[in-house]
Amino acid sequence: MARLNGKVAIVTGAGRGIGRATAKLFAAEGAKVAVLSLTPANVDAVVADISATGGSAFGVPCDISDADQIGMAVDKVVGTYGGIDILVNNAFDPSAPFSSIIDLSVEQLQRNFELGPIAYLRMMQAVYPHLKARGEGRVINFGSMAGVMGLVGYGPYNMAKEAVRALTRTAAREWAADKITVNNVLPLAETWSKDANVPPPTNPLGRFGTPEEDIAPVVLFLASKDAQFLTGYSLTPDGGSIIDSAR
Repeated sequence: MARLNGKVAIVTGAGRGIGRATAKLFAAEGAKVAVLSLTPANVDAVVADISATGGSAFGVPCDISDADQIGMAVDKVVGTYGGIDILVNNAFDPSAPFSSIIDLSVEQLQRNFELGPIAYLRMMQAVYPHLKARGEGRVINFGSMAGVMGLVGYGPYNMAKEAVRALTRTAAREWAADKITVNNVLPLAETWSKDANVPPPTNPLGRFGTPEEDIAPVVLFLASKDAQFLTGYSLTPDGGSIIDSAR
């Protein structure tokens, strides 16, 4: 299949987990993929995987908390591929999402916002003229079911991810006239290490999702022509964990 044939996509946080699975699936579907991640070794590994299967990928090590690096990364992608059709804002900082509300510091909250809605906003602003020029742009942001449910112990993460959803809804309205759709994905996927102490799943389907089989295909749908009449929404590939609760 070639659902993204000829498209140029930026995927942030593409060095591992959902971002890596999305980048590889996009390439398999015909897209030219800019692989953005903080760790150069991870970037190189994903680009090598895509190239080995005949896909087209370009690696850009990038700290998305740095506005200058975002600008340079976008310029590199446009210089290499000639434009941008799709942005997937997936990256976040896994080292700082945990805190109760009573113990939450402004510094920790700020870190979550810098790697979440602020970074997503900067990426969106940087790619906007290129999406507009293409005449049919796609933005897919990553929120979280944790924010929707108010998951205990995830105060800074929940707040940042809900801000992402507000950003998405607002941009969806403002950018619709430019034929740019903006949507969210709120996934539940097993992206942690095998030795992590994670309780068993309690969702109706009785399992955690996988980045490759359960999450990346949803991102592909939102990036494809099949989702051209969908904007401002949050899709929840989570095995039924929230089923419209707290919306």
